[in-house]
Amino acid sequence: MTPPFNKRVLELDLEAKAAELAAALEHTVLHTLKRRGVVVAISGGIDSACVAALAVRALGPRRVFGLLLPERESSDEATTYGRKLCTELGIEHETFDIAPVLEAAGCYARREAAVRSVFPDFTPDMPWKIVMHGNRLETDALNIFYVVVRTPDGEDHRVRLTPKAYTEIVAATNFKQRTRKMMEYFHADRLMFAVAGTPNRLEYDQGFFVKLGDGAADVKPIAGLYKTQVYALARHLGVIEEILNREPTTDTYSLDQSQEDFYFSVHYSILDLILWAKNHGIPAADVAAELELTED
Repeated sequence: MTPPFNKRVLELDLEAKAAELAAALEHTVLHTLKRRGVVVAISGGIDSACVAALAVRALGPRRVFGLLLPERESSDEATTYGRKLCTELGIEHETFDIAPVLEAAGCYARREAAVRSVFPDFTPDMPWKIVMHGNRLETDALNIFYVVVRTPDGEDHRVRLTPKAYTEIVAATNFKQRTRKMMEYFHADRLMFAVAGTPNRLEYDQGFFVKLGDGAADVKPIAGLYKTQVYALARHLGVIEEILNREPTTDTYSLDQSQEDFYFSVHYSILDLILWAKNHGIPAADVAAELELTED
């Protein structure tokens, strides 16, 4: 039987869900994996904050190790919020700047060369990001990747990327997630902890993670939760307001980049509902009517 669809389908009994996930996490870490606790890479965003708070509930603060891994293009507020969260949760934490590792691997130089191949006036001091064509609810145009470069005069220049430039940028950018995962497993190995992954259901279902980067983990506590539910559960678990009020960002390029810019093309509050409906076999016409969208 097809369940009814409306805008409230993602609402949870938050205490019941917190208790369920905490019990599952405790059993998996201590009994299945036979580890002493978990390492959580804390980005300053909602997903890692929710996982860290859930881990504290499941295991206690002494069995949770927070790892902040900024690099030269990370936002300062992300690191500030991450540290504040660790302090509020009462967990041991460490900050390690991965920029020298990335520099040595050629992450920055390869990306900059790719940008320069389509925008010859580019210099490393210019903030930039890559974006897609636009909001999927406002255009049916084919999504093509562009680079946006902000020149010293404050003007943003949007230039279409060649396939070669695009794949070079993405491949070099993936050094960031894979380097972070290397550091997570170093600490997990020395502490006899497990690595807790942070993908939510949107990312897990749609493949929005880096293979052997942020997609690698021993346990993924929130992979069954839609992004809307992650925000709600994080608030229930006492995550700090600064993170609760922060919109999702990739925090990967020197210009601010939303997840809609780069991957989803639709805000998570709508995409959550569309994906829930797809996963539950709701006809597209019913979803369109409820969300005031076209069926296409």
